Amino acid sequence: MRQKAKPSPVDRHRITAIDRAMDVLANLERRADGASIRDLVAALALPRTSVYRILNSLETHGMVRRSGEGGYRLGPRLLGLAARAASEGQRYDVAALAMPHLRKLAGELGEACKVSVLDAGGVLVLAAIQGSREFALSVVAGQRLPLHAGAASKVLMASLTADDLDGALETPLTAYTSRTIVDRRRLRVELAKVRRQGFAADKGEYAPSVHAFAAPIRDPSGNVVAALSVPYLAGVETSRTEEIRLAVIDAAEAIAAEISTKAGRRARAEAVEMA
Repeated sequence: MRQKAKPSPVDRHRITAIDRAMDVLANLERRADGASIRDLVAALALPRTSVYRILNSLETHGMVRRSGEGGYRLGPRLLGLAARAASEGQRYDVAALAMPHLRKLAGELGEACKVSVLDAGGVLVLAAIQGSREFALSVVAGQRLPLHAGAASKVLMASLTADDLDGALETPLTAYTSRTIVDRRRLRVELAKVRRQGFAADKGEYAPSVHAFAAPIRDPSGNVVAALSVPYLAGVETSRTEEIRLAVIDAAEAIAAEISTKAGRRARAEAVEMA
């Protein structure tokens, strides 16, 4: 009779309640419109009382939030955690350093603006500011976007190493609109153009009537750590699009300069401590 495999040391020392809470968060991550308790009970095969208690605990800590209709979505506390995780290995908080520049950019253009980073094979909106113009588009921190469609996504995809880019292009490329680039060879050409010119343009690749410009935010070593983008409604005059493009590039460079200054101060402080 075959013996049962012994559980690994990791499996023996796991906490069931935390595993279940993570299952709830993972399920909500896949549901852009949120989920009810009934949805989660069905998806996770857990007792209703258990799901209810987990949600209450997560809501208390800001990890989930409940809508007026009773459904649950991922909560605002996760944005702060995401910002720290996205900055892992770095010596600065990109979201915190970018926020003053986003406010300034949104005030000057009247358009929404956001900073996005690579995350789990896709793109995560790390920080966002709403615009003040009548038809300014809405942006949401915490939103996840595809890697191949959109201005910010192309800036980040263009920053991948050759091996990582090959791996990303092996996955299926979804066509969100008729303008989404799903031909791999054509996408490589587009990414080379983005690297060469230092910005990316989107003319309806992710949403038909939404255009955008994005520029890379670099660290002191020249590595792309994030992308700054401004989405706007299609149909504006050429002079307006040029105004947006130049403002995006300038703001991205200003954030990069702030990162460089922050990193320099920290390096000098550490040198003094070790002296």
